[in-house]
Amino acid sequence: MPALPLSLVWVVPALPLLGFVVNGTVALTRPTAKRAVSIVGVGTLLLAFAAAALAVAGLARQPASAPLVFRYWEWIPAGDLQVAFALQLDQLSAVMILVVTGVGALIHVFSVGYMHEDAGYARYFAYLNLFVFFMLILVLGANFPAMFVGWEGVGLCSYLLIGFWFNEQVNADAGKKAFIVNRIGDFGFLVAMLLIFTRFGSLDFETVFAKAPAALVPGGAAVTAITLFLFLGCTGKSAQIPLYTWLPDAMQGPTPVSALIHAATMVTAGVYLVARCGVLFALSPVGSATVAGIGALTALFAATIALKQWDIKRVLAYSTVSQLGYMFVGVGTGAYAAGMFHLTTHAFFKALLFLGSGSVIHAMHHAYQATHTHEDAQDMRNMGGLARRMPWTATLMWIATLAIAGIPPLSGFFSKDEILGAAFAEATVRPLWYAFWAMGVAAALLTAFYMTRLMLYTFHGPNRTGERQREHVHEAPPVMTGPLVVLGLLTVLGGALNVPELFGGHALLARWLEPVTGVAQHLRPAVEVAHATEWTIVAGAVLVAALGIVAAFRLLKPDALVPARVAPPETGLSRLLWKKWYVDELYDAIVVRPAMWLSREVLWKIVDARIVDGLLVNGTAAASRAMGWLGSRLQTGEVGVYVVLFVIGVLAVVGAAVR
Repeated sequence: MPALPLSLVWVVPALPLLGFVVNGTVALTRPTAKRAVSIVGVGTLLLAFAAAALAVAGLARQPASAPLVFRYWEWIPAGDLQVAFALQLDQLSAVMILVVTGVGALIHVFSVGYMHEDAGYARYFAYLNLFVFFMLILVLGANFPAMFVGWEGVGLCSYLLIGFWFNEQVNADAGKKAFIVNRIGDFGFLVAMLLIFTRFGSLDFETVFAKAPAALVPGGAAVTAITLFLFLGCTGKSAQIPLYTWLPDAMQGPTPVSALIHAATMVTAGVYLVARCGVLFALSPVGSATVAGIGALTALFAATIALKQWDIKRVLAYSTVSQLGYMFVGVGTGAYAAGMFHLTTHAFFKALLFLGSGSVIHAMHHAYQATHTHEDAQDMRNMGGLARRMPWTATLMWIATLAIAGIPPLSGFFSKDEILGAAFAEATVRPLWYAFWAMGVAAALLTAFYMTRLMLYTFHGPNRTGERQREHVHEAPPVMTGPLVVLGLLTVLGGALNVPELFGGHALLARWLEPVTGVAQHLRPAVEVAHATEWTIVAGAVLVAALGIVAAFRLLKPDALVPARVAPPETGLSRLLWKKWYVDELYDAIVVRPAMWLSREVLWKIVDARIVDGLLVNGTAAASRAMGWLGSRLQTGEVGVYVVLFVIGVLAVVGAAVR
């Protein structure tokens, strides 16, 4: 029998659900009780993290064999389809629950300071707690339907939180865009589940993954279709080409929400799904190549857009899209531990970057409100020189910037280098991976450049906030700065989780995940390269990162930058990148407007108005009136006429019977 903390693994998601219920009730009854809301909202997440840590510690004491599955009740008993509501704790879900609850708790603490003056404070924390609950269900679910509940739940919460300030149309539209784009991807997940049930007769992870090597032909049509449809779902949740466009618009929500979506919850779901289904992807060369190829292309494409964004949060949003691409290169290559390692380190430094940008935006809003100025508090052209006013935020964000750029010995260096190394090794047997590796290296160069650009324009050079405004810019309160410090420490030390043997480490995370990834790795063994080659790849990656940083310092001129209100319009290639390669406009032209025309001119005016209303509804009514009129003509009120009709009817019946 499992130890007590393991048998109570349901407590981990139950705590944030309890927080949602309590804070949701408070939001409806006493929305001004902010102290109680803070205690419940933050307290449930801290307790959930403690419960997760106890569960993981208990798991570590168990023999590394089969996953621990806890079945609670029969959920969908329908003929051959028997689905129990069950949670599964194994090494992979253990990593995820620690990331979700740990980083999520820090974001909740930060939110206390950031959102304290907002009228929807209680509603905000209720949604935030619900978001974490659904993400925990997603990563702890023991079967595809349970995972899908969490999968759809985080989609719902993203809609609620991105459009949190729904009184402004742009915010409401961003929430709807996120919801609709994700439904397109979720269609792929649903089709994949149907194909899996058709092939295996079960949707339980244990059963499916145990039967897969024998039931599926490697490279066959069945496993290829399953993996491609699963990955379609991943492109929606994890914002990969072609369904990435919702994530930058998600910046319309509160900044801590952006941190939660980008660092710890929703967008990591797709990477987790591929890692969880590693056995299926290992059996599908086309599926795994698609994952790695789309990931590499997205990493590079999103990085080019980030080069010319002026909104500080949009730079970080496209950075997230790009970094998720790296993760997919890792899991698509078969380096599942490397992909999960980068997911974890990215949670640390991206949460730090978003919360740091939140501190900057908080200070800028305060300055503009104090001086009754109507400028964009998120535009980097209105910042500059903030390091003198916000030294803690500047220092910590520089640490995160160097980490995401891949500068040793910070965490991002180890995880990104491991992915690039795995891609290069795979290329020695599958040359297509050389292209994926090259795109990853190019994206690394651009990442170092645009992140240094963000830091230079925000924290260095002359201040462009305004003479009266700059006096009101100051460091955030401790409740906001404290989580930044913790994330800064994790960013510095997080690389120790999986230091490879090349650097004298023991690859702890890879060994921890081996019980989950072992079968997939056996089906698709990793390719080894010489140590000299590995050192060359590492040195090249560091050189590329350093080149990007140096190029930003040499080419960018913060002193020449002017405030946004007087900035000249972008032209040429700069405008193309600023307009995000016009992808949104392209989608609007070839998808949105044709769909609206079809809905309006065909489905509404023809099908609905003419066929349904005109022919079926009004036509039926007209036919009924005609029949009534005809019947009324036969009602003369004269007994003789009725007798004649009766006789005629009798004769007709008798005649028919005789024949």
